[in-house]
Formats: sequence, C-alpha cells, structure tokens
Amino acid sequence: MTYVIAEPCIGVKDNSCVDVCPVDCIHPTPDEAGHAEAEQLFIDPDECIDCDACVEACPVDAIFAEDQLPAEWRHFAQVNADHYRQAQR
Repeated sequence: MTYVIAEPCIGVKDNSCVDVCPVDCIHPTPDEAGHAEAEQLFIDPDECIDCDACVEACPVDAIFAEDQLPAEWRHFAQVNADHYRQAQR
C-alpha cells in the first residue's frame, strides 16, 4: 500500500509533507522545475515506504492511504502514479 495526495492539495501545495518525507518521494519540491506550474504535489507509489509522516504534516488533510481514499477521490491514486510515469519518459 502507498499513500496518495488527493484533491484538497490542488492549489495549496503547502510542502509540509515534502519536509517530513524520509525518502523524498513527494514531488515536485519547491526547488524543482515544474513546481510553480503543478496544481498539486504527488507521491511516487514506487518510492513511498508507507511511513505515514506526510499524513500528519498535511494541513489540508489531502493525503490518504490508498485503501482509505474517499470514493470521490479514488482516481487520485492513478493521478499520482501517472505523474511519475510521465516524468520517466
């Protein structure tokens, strides 16, 4: 299981989750290209170690365990994964 950033992050990008992630799996970070243009932050499902640190750090409650995503936001699991597939191309 991995964690997923959902709709409440759109337009917010607080970056608190970036600061606490021990494996740097949340992108784009403020110092990376594309941060200003990105609507939200994304968790790399292949890198996430399921530590839960990001959940507590998020001020807008946008991060969920994949199996606990509210029904209306389940597609964000794919949105996060797709962000990393596109970046690898």
